[in-house]
Amino acid sequence: MYDLVAVASTPDLLRLVAVPVFAWAAVRDVKTRRISSDVWIPLSVLALALFLWEGTVAYRAGGLAWTQEFLVPATMSLGVVVPLAYLFWWFGGYGGADAKALLVIALLFPTVPTYTLVGVTFPFATPDLLTPFSLTILTNAVIFGAALPLVLAVRNAAAGRFDRVMIVGWPTHWREVGATHGRLLETPEGRTRRGLDLDALRMYLRWRGLDLETLRRDPDTYRDPASLPAEPNPPTDGAVHAVVGAETAGDDEPQTGSTSLESQAAPAAESDQGGTRGPAADPADPWGAEAFLADIEGTAYGTDPDTLRGGLEVLTSAERVWVSPGTPFLVPVFVGLLVALVYGDLLLSAVV
Repeated sequence: MYDLVAVASTPDLLRLVAVPVFAWAAVRDVKTRRISSDVWIPLSVLALALFLWEGTVAYRAGGLAWTQEFLVPATMSLGVVVPLAYLFWWFGGYGGADAKALLVIALLFPTVPTYTLVGVTFPFATPDLLTPFSLTILTNAVIFGAALPLVLAVRNAAAGRFDRVMIVGWPTHWREVGATHGRLLETPEGRTRRGLDLDALRMYLRWRGLDLETLRRDPDTYRDPASLPAEPNPPTDGAVHAVVGAETAGDDEPQTGSTSLESQAAPAAESDQGGTRGPAADPADPWGAEAFLADIEGTAYGTDPDTLRGGLEVLTSAERVWVSPGTPFLVPVFVGLLVALVYGDLLLSAVV
């Protein structure tokens, strides 16, 4: 009779704490695209403690237990995975929360953990002990991340939606845009991969104290920069749910509440027409795009005036628009972690 309790070293058992943390982070990232830096602090402390614990045990054991089973994979984990995580972030491959998650993984999973449950040892396809387990998680995540466009393409094809952007997005009704994260894949000239970031759109609407429905009712009025409010509202950071004026909690996530884009539209928006704000409204600045970007602190996710104007023109006229969901990398990272713990290295299994 096998013992129903998982058999593993204490460090390996404690590493399983990462599973619910990453599950929560992946779900929250999908819903809000905001992950507080505070999430990673306790996991980083645990990772460092387990790293030192395992390293001390291996050093005392000496021989291959120290060199091949710990020193080599640990060095590769910190010397390969950490720089890769930083470079992907530096070149805009993903956001800050994704980079921090990979840094935690590099420290938490330098070696291959093993678990035995009812006589079965996991992971099934045990990676080479010289290969850092963090690299296995990363390659699994990249494989799943690369499969997402295929999923989108199949979903759109099944619905009869054939378009050159069908592998990166799907049609969304304009009423759903306010509660959607991602990027607009349309401009007045046609499809694009570099359309308006929807977080930047929410920042603009909150700054003006308007909602998208109001703009669609009378686009000519609001296209005129003379309609800009005399006293603009705080733009927030563009989160779907945000409290105006809230302080941020960490680098990635604002304090959030139940106030939506529509409910934040200022009821006095109509009375602000004809007001002037800061510098005098520039008649050559449709929608007040330049005034908005000049007034806010920082940038609206790299948005320029032309991109903002183009997005507004599309959203005030089209019923449905193509939107890229921009699935956060934390989702394939979580899936890659689960697969690594249960099965092992997908890439190694495919090439061997």
